[in-house]
Amino acid sequence: MTTDPKPETDIYTRRESEARSYCRSFPVEFAAARNATLTDRDGREYIDFLAGCSSLNYGHNDPDMKAALVNYIASDGITHALDMHTGPKAAFLETFERLILKPRGMDHKVMMTGPTGTNAVEAAMKLARKVTGRETVIAFSNGFHGMTMGALAATGNAGKRGGGGMSLHGVTRMPFEGAIEGVDSLAYITAMLENPSGGIDAPAAFLIEPVQGEGGLNAASAEFLKGIAALAKKHGALLIADDIQSGIGRTGPFFSFEGMGIEPDLIPLAKSLSGYGLPFAALLIRPDLDIWKPAEHNGTFRGNTHAFVTARVALEKFWADDAFQKQTEAKAAVLTERLKRIADLIPGARVKGRGMMQGVDVGSGALAADICARCFAEGLVIETSGAHDEVVKVLAPLTIPQAQFEAGLDIIEAAAQDAVSETTRIAAE
Repeated sequence: MTTDPKPETDIYTRRESEARSYCRSFPVEFAAARNATLTDRDGREYIDFLAGCSSLNYGHNDPDMKAALVNYIASDGITHALDMHTGPKAAFLETFERLILKPRGMDHKVMMTGPTGTNAVEAAMKLARKVTGRETVIAFSNGFHGMTMGALAATGNAGKRGGGGMSLHGVTRMPFEGAIEGVDSLAYITAMLENPSGGIDAPAAFLIEPVQGEGGLNAASAEFLKGIAALAKKHGALLIADDIQSGIGRTGPFFSFEGMGIEPDLIPLAKSLSGYGLPFAALLIRPDLDIWKPAEHNGTFRGNTHAFVTARVALEKFWADDAFQKQTEAKAAVLTERLKRIADLIPGARVKGRGMMQGVDVGSGALAADICARCFAEGLVIETSGAHDEVVKVLAPLTIPQAQFEAGLDIIEAAAQDAVSETTRIAAE
């Protein structure tokens, strides 16, 4: 644990921007972390069911990634190289090709973008427009794609969009699967596109999350994804599968759309791509679509050499065979069963999501916030999602030990029971 002197308790409120958010829900100072355990400055331990919002699928401070990174830094390895050739980049690309692309029959090029997911989405939207010569991108209700202006235009959340301070252009919104009760979203989208008076400009791309993370854990079915892919092909548009939060093993396989019968043209990746929580984003591009001119889309921090080091280790350690995927799928089955039990405690609640990206829609943002606050008081870090923050969302590290995973789920169940009992008591008074 760090031995740095404890800072003034009001330094954050006095000096940090009001834009800060997670620290408001978890008002302690964290000092150390290992796998699924966070430790604060006072030595209290917390189970981490947030995992850097799925940036830490392999947990905190994996020892093998840490050792490789420390050795690389100690050897005066290149820290910053723009997009120049380096050994770590070559090793990452060769490993990614060997363990991820070739076994899945994929021939995508890897474009290093700026360091965050929104940079990868921006690159995808820009490239789709460049390839097709069209402007409109079809995005979906409850989608979240980033906070820079292009990606923000494709994001549905009104609060996030309002922060842009100007009108957002170039995106047409369509209903995600199940977004409107009693409405077949795929049939609706098809009808709108095929009606010459539907008012929808020919799209450059369809941008979709196979599982919507911030939007409330809405998981698209294979039928819906295949339908969207078919519409994209029919109308000369590209299919962009945003796998930033739902990818890198979060739903079981490396990509969340595996086995769903689709072949995306463009795939933005970030979050757990580095394996270690380091900034690293990339866009996978079908080779015939890679029509960029040199430096036509770039960024000072495209390609993080330290992240190449840890990402290669992560691929070798977790994706050389299917053992890790099977372990994740086994935990996901436990998660589904336990969340169903929790949902049964709350009238009208339901389980949402897929794999290790699941949660309980409790029907109320206030109730979900109450449950999460009770969880934190008992040593569990967990957040909400959804249009009204009504979903208690589990994003535990995929490497979490089974006993610790069960202990975290026990905390959620007890918190849900207590919150419901308190709500019932207040209503009866």
